[in-house]
This record gives sequence, structure tokens and C-alpha cells, in this order.
Amino acid sequence: MTLLSLASRLAQPFLLATDPETGHQLAVTALKTLPVPRCGADDRRLAVQAFGFDFSNPVGLAAGFDKHAEVPDACLRLGFGFVEVGGVTPEPQVGNPKPRLFRLVPDQAVINRYGLNSDGVDAVAERLRRRQGRPGIVGVNIGPNKDTADRIADYGRLVEKLAPHASYLSVNVSSPNTPGLRDLQQASFLDEVLARSLDARDRVAAGKPVLVKIAPDLSLAGLDDMVEVCRTRRVDGMIVSNTTIERPASLIDQATAKEAGGLSGAPLFDRSTRMLAETYRRVEGQFPLVGVGGIASAEDAFAKIAAGATVVQLYSALVFKGLSLVEDIKAGLVQHLKREGLGSIAAVIGSRADDWRLG
Repeated sequence: MTLLSLASRLAQPFLLATDPETGHQLAVTALKTLPVPRCGADDRRLAVQAFGFDFSNPVGLAAGFDKHAEVPDACLRLGFGFVEVGGVTPEPQVGNPKPRLFRLVPDQAVINRYGLNSDGVDAVAERLRRRQGRPGIVGVNIGPNKDTADRIADYGRLVEKLAPHASYLSVNVSSPNTPGLRDLQQASFLDEVLARSLDARDRVAAGKPVLVKIAPDLSLAGLDDMVEVCRTRRVDGMIVSNTTIERPASLIDQATAKEAGGLSGAPLFDRSTRMLAETYRRVEGQFPLVGVGGIASAEDAFAKIAAGATVVQLYSALVFKGLSLVEDIKAGLVQHLKREGLGSIAAVIGSRADDWRLG
């Protein structure tokens, strides 16, 4: 057991005993103040290529943990193949009133209604500017202010300020906690958002990858529309998926499940993986996909990749399993490859997408 694994396991009961948002803040503070030893080199069988990058492993940290780009390098040292910070809004905003983060412990799930609390684009852009030249892939998730008069213009402003300093940009049109934001998933609105975002990208950082993050609650007809727009606009990838507003009947903690907000964690795995496979079939190899939702083990990560993801992201499982989870998942992926006689994780991508079809 590494020192990191031991420290994470010792700290986990304490963090789970605190208020959820306080626990989150303590974890970020620890990464800011404590030395985080860099993990060893990744097994070369885990290397993949996507969005013009060489990933040493396919396991990334999803947006929502490092909201304000305070600790991307510390997160990379934990062993993640890439990190996505944010969501970031143009102007600073405090988000929704507290409490706004809830654990469903028996379900290994989380409900959040943060409402894109953000330090604002200027602060985040400056933090990313200061880390330029350091190794590691660091993307930024972007979204409009809650009370903005022009959401489409907000995306253009965000891209203009962040594209020079980020590895890639994730256009968030799927957060359930900003009223009306998911309306931007409609084809006509999404087309306008991407037109403005890509135009801004081309002005300040031509070729910088732009990805679109979608909800798991889309109908298949809605997914058809989104994929068509993304293909026509030639985005660089899609992230599948954000949190869900659905509440599966199987949830054990029915009392907490009544809280408003987006549900993430283990109960999201099945739905998000099926949406991923449906997206993979529709994209037809035009661009890679990022699989997100309910990953808590190597088996989960392997299934996401087999369903069509080139790389994956996780966040909620860290709440319950600690920051050493990423190393456990990578070790497990290598064992999967050995058992199946495969020389690379890239050979797994999409190999079982048909098994996860929704219809």
C-alpha cells in the first residue's frame, strides 16, 4: 500500500462524517497545502490518443471537484491521465443557497445543486496562465451565468479568455442546476452556442479542442439532433454524460433522493453507459468520446471504454472511496487486459457498444 493510499483510507471516515460541502473543501485544501508525491509511470498498455493528445492513461478527473482551477497539478500527481476543472462562468457567482450537496451513502451516490458556483473566468484564466509550461492535460468546463442576458455570448467570452490557457474546452449545456441551461441542447440553440464558441476559439487559439457535454436524460431523438449538430460543426468530441434529474426507483435513501439537483454516482452508471453507447453508434468514429457517470472500479471503467469511450472521467466515487481510487482503477485495467490477452486499452474502445443499446 502506498503512503497516498494509506493516508486516503485513514482520512475517508473523517471526511464522510463532515458536512458534504465542508468535506469537499477540506479535500481541495489538503491538495493545496500538503505535498502530493507523483505516482509512478503508467503502464504503456493504458496509453490512448484522443483530441490531439497522448494520454498516458484513460482515467480523468471530471469537472466539479476542482471548480476554480486551484489544484489541477496536485490532481495530476494523484495519477489521473487528465483533469477537467470548472464549471467556470464569465462573472463570479456564488451559486445556489446551502445546503446544496447531499450524500446518499447506501447508494454510493451524490446529489448536487451547486448552481455553477465560480470564481469567474478572469480568476481561473490567470491560474491556468500561471501553470502554462507544466506537463499534463487540463481541460476547462464552461457555462453561462445564471442571470446573464445573453447565454450564447457568455460561451464566446469564456472561450476567448480560456482557450489560450486550457488544453481543451468542455461546453456545458447539460447542468440541471442552472435554470433553462438544458434548453441549449435543442439543435438550433446548440448550433448557435457552437458557432459562437468555435468562432472565438479560431480567433484566439485555432485548433484548440472543443468538446460538448450532454445530459443522460435525452431522448434518442434529442440525441440524434445533438450528434448531428456536433458532427456538422466538427467539434472535437462529446462528454457523456452530466448528472441526471431522474431518481431511479432502486435508490435506498429515498428521503435524501427527494432533494432537488443532479444525481451522480453508482445509480447513474447504467443510464449514462447506455447513452454513451448510443452516442458512439451515431458518431461513427468522427470524433472520440469521454465516458462519465458512476465509475467506481476498474470494471466500471473497462465497461465504459468497451461501450465507446476513448477516455473516462470520475468524481463522485472519490467521495466514498478516496483519492487513491485512480491508482486502483489503473491497476485493475491492466489486469483486465492481461486476462483478455489484449496489448492495449485502445483495442477495447467500442468493442461492446451493441451490448449497451437503449433500444
